[in-house]
Amino acid sequence: MFTEKERADIQKRGSNPSTVKQQIENFVSGFPFLQVIKAATIGDGIIQLTEEETNDSIRYFDERVAKSATLLKFVPASGAASRMFKALYEAKDKLAAGISEDEVRKQKDIQYFFDNLKQFAFYADLEKVAGKMPEKLSALEILTLVLGEEGLNYGNLPKGLLKFHNYADGNRTSFEEHCVEGALYAKKNDGNIAIHFTVSPEHQPKFEDHLKEIQSKYEKEFNAKYSISFSQQKPSTDTIAVTPENEPFRNEDGSLLFRPGGHGALIANLNELDADIIFIKNIDNVVPDYMKPETVKFKKALAGLLLHMQNRIFAYQEVFDTRHYSALDSVFLAEASNFLENVLNVKPPTNQYYTEKEELYHYLKNKFNRPIRICGMVRNEGEPGGGPFWAKNSDDSVSLQVVESSQIDFSDEKQKELVDGATHFNPVDLVCAFKNYKGEKYDLTNFIDPATGFISKKSQNGKDLKAQELPGLWNGAMADWNTLFVEVSIQTFNPVKTVNDLLRKEHQPEG
Repeated sequence: MFTEKERADIQKRGSNPSTVKQQIENFVSGFPFLQVIKAATIGDGIIQLTEEETNDSIRYFDERVAKSATLLKFVPASGAASRMFKALYEAKDKLAAGISEDEVRKQKDIQYFFDNLKQFAFYADLEKVAGKMPEKLSALEILTLVLGEEGLNYGNLPKGLLKFHNYADGNRTSFEEHCVEGALYAKKNDGNIAIHFTVSPEHQPKFEDHLKEIQSKYEKEFNAKYSISFSQQKPSTDTIAVTPENEPFRNEDGSLLFRPGGHGALIANLNELDADIIFIKNIDNVVPDYMKPETVKFKKALAGLLLHMQNRIFAYQEVFDTRHYSALDSVFLAEASNFLENVLNVKPPTNQYYTEKEELYHYLKNKFNRPIRICGMVRNEGEPGGGPFWAKNSDDSVSLQVVESSQIDFSDEKQKELVDGATHFNPVDLVCAFKNYKGEKYDLTNFIDPATGFISKKSQNGKDLKAQELPGLWNGAMADWNTLFVEVSIQTFNPVKTVNDLLRKEHQPEG
C-alpha cells in the first residue's frame, strides 16, 4: 500500500504504517454508533451536591492542597479564531464586491456588531491601529482592520490572544483570564501556579511574547510564581486523508496528505504531564473577575469530590494488587462490586452473583485500576455540545459517557428520543487524576475507545477528500476512565463561539 519512502515518512512523523493502514480501514468500515441506554439525570448518573456537601468538598480540597497534592490547569488553546468571525468575513466579502453598506447592515448580527463596537475589549486597540475613531471609517475599513494583518489580525490569531474583557487597569485576553483564574483554585501553598496550554506551532511564539508582557503583573498581584508551559499537537497524531474511493489522498507532489486528528489528539499531550489533580477547561470559557467566584467554588468542589472518591478507589486498588483472589471473601467482593456499580456507575455485563470468583476478581481489579475524572454538567439551555449519557461499552458493561452528536444514530427514533429528552450537556469542565495508589502514572493511551472516531468530508485544492478525527478528548479518548458527573451552575459556562458573544452581559463589565 505504501512505498518505502512513504513508510519512512510515516515513521518520521512518529507514527507507523500499521496505524495508518488501520485509519484507512476505518474509512472503509466506518465507525459504529455508540449505543446510548438513557440520558444521565439528577439522581440517575448526575450528582447534585447540596450546599453542605459543596462546602465539605471545598474544605477537603483545600486541606489536601495544603498538605501535598500537586495541581495543574490544562487548557486546549490550539487553532485560529477564524470561525468566531465567520459573519464578519461574509460581510467584508459582500462590501468588497460592491454591495452597499446599508444592505449588508440589514443582517442583524452585523448591525449589532457595529452598534456595539465600543463595548468590545479590543476597541481601544482598534482605535490605535485606525489612527482615529473607528466610527469615522467605513464598515469595510473597520472589518479589514479587525480581521486583517494590517490591523488587529484577529481573523488569524488564536482565541487565547484576543481581548475578551474590559478592565480599568487594562483589558485582558482569554489567556490572561485563565492565568487569573488559575491563581484562584490551582495555586499551591508555595505560590506556584502550573498551567499548560496546547497551541499551534505558528502561534506559540506569540503566546510566549504575551506571557512575558503579563507574567510579572499577575505574579505580583497574586504573590505567586507562574509555571506556564506549552505543547503542540504531535504530528504522530495526524490522520491520513483519503479520496472518496478510500484510496490514500496524495498532494500535487505525490506525498501523502495528513490532517490534524482533532482535539482527541491532545490525550497524547495530557499523557506527558504530571500532577495529582488536573483541571481541564476550554480557552474561550472565561468570565470577568466579578463572575469568577462561582467558577472557583465548583472547581474546588469537583476536585474535593475527586480526591474523596480517589481515596476509596485507592483502598480497593491496594487490596486487589496485594492479595490473591483466593484470599478475598465474598463479603469484600460484594462490597467492591456494589461500590463500582452504584457509586462509580459501572454496570457489569452479567449478573455478578453467578460470576466465578476468579473472573469477578479480575473484572473488579481492572475496573478499579483506571484514571478517574469528575465532569461538571450544566442544565440544557440549548447550547451546542455533547451530553451525559449511560452507554454500552465494548465489553458490554454500561457506564457514564460524554457523548457527542456524531456518535449517535439519529435515524433510530428511540436513540433520537433519548437525546432529545436529555436534561444536561457537557460544558468541558473536568477535574482529573491519573495515578494509582502507588503514585504511578497511567498510560492514558490505554484507556481510549478507538471505535469512537469520526469521519467528515473536506476538500484540498478543489479536490474532495475524507478526513478522520480521533476519539474526542473528553468522550472517546477518556471512554475507559472511571467517571462521575456532577451538576454545576450554568454561570460557570460562558463560551465565546462568535464575536458577538463577547457582548453578552456575562462578558461585559459589572453593572
